[in-house]
Amino acid sequence: MWKGSTLDSEQAPVAGQWRKAGEARAADARLAIGADGMATVADPDGAALASGAIRALKVSDRVGSIPRQVTYPDGGVFETGDNDGIDRLVAPHSPGSAGFIHKLERFRPRLVLFVLATIVLGSAVYRYAMPLLVEAAISVTPPVVTTLMSKSALASLDRAIFEPSQLSAERRKSLSDGFAELVAQTDETPPERAAYALTFRTGGPIGPNAFALPDGTVVLTDELVELAGNDDEMILGVLGHEIGHVDHKHSLRQLYRAAGVTALIMLIGGDIGSSTEDIMVQGAALLSLSYSRDAETDADRFSVALMRKAGKDPAAIARFFELLRDKLGDRADAGFLSTHPATPERIAETRRYASEAGGAD
Repeated sequence: MWKGSTLDSEQAPVAGQWRKAGEARAADARLAIGADGMATVADPDGAALASGAIRALKVSDRVGSIPRQVTYPDGGVFETGDNDGIDRLVAPHSPGSAGFIHKLERFRPRLVLFVLATIVLGSAVYRYAMPLLVEAAISVTPPVVTTLMSKSALASLDRAIFEPSQLSAERRKSLSDGFAELVAQTDETPPERAAYALTFRTGGPIGPNAFALPDGTVVLTDELVELAGNDDEMILGVLGHEIGHVDHKHSLRQLYRAAGVTALIMLIGGDIGSSTEDIMVQGAALLSLSYSRDAETDADRFSVALMRKAGKDPAAIARFFELLRDKLGDRADAGFLSTHPATPERIAETRRYASEAGGAD
């Protein structure tokens, strides 16, 4: 219990500990500041241990619950965990200082500035640097890399999603022959041409679907074939569309972009880990990617042109989109529609282009 004090103070003193300069041992003490601005440290009996003008002392800033220190010119230190008490004592002699520092500490302006800078930098990288880096990566990617990526992705899908195709051998051969006819009409010639190959799977949870892997492998599900019935040209229109994605390197571009975004996010978070690698080789990640509107338009036009060159109905892809729209609607689980939305504008645009290319309305 504190005894009588010789301190001239209008405010209650703050309890803490006092350390003389050069000594590690601390003793119980209390600090009070008089109306004249003199800060006095006294022991429990009220005997003064140190005194000095508050303006000449160094008062540490308030940072969370870290104890505050009042340092005297001779090196003596008064330390207390009563942050509110120190603010109360100091405020009348240094208006606004303690409260302002505390508000800054709580507001964390540097953190806010850092977050804003990170957002701006990340947006700039995504908007300007990422496309350039993706195109540079595509230009130097050797075929062996796309082959390995595609095989890994398909193996992953076979383990997790797909089942062997139940289509008859005759049906698969008929569609494969039509696919080969389309491939023969592409501009590239071996060895520049991608190693196009058509493979069949039972889609299971992904339902009616077709998608292209970066090396030219096109996966066609039984459900999509069954949905189209006996209209092979309609299916070939879809396959031409997927060949277009490979020809324009849309699949590879999307994988690199997704990997780049993942790497950017993880880099900001401080741990790149294996997420980027997973994007590149996991089939589920590939299925989750959606092409841009421009990429879809390019693939639609490619299908129209390719079908015309092969002597087939250029408007087949538009007819297939209409079939999907009419039979599956706009449900989220509508397989092909989830990554190839059959919007009225898109169907009309494809039909218009087919008409200009010489196809029937």
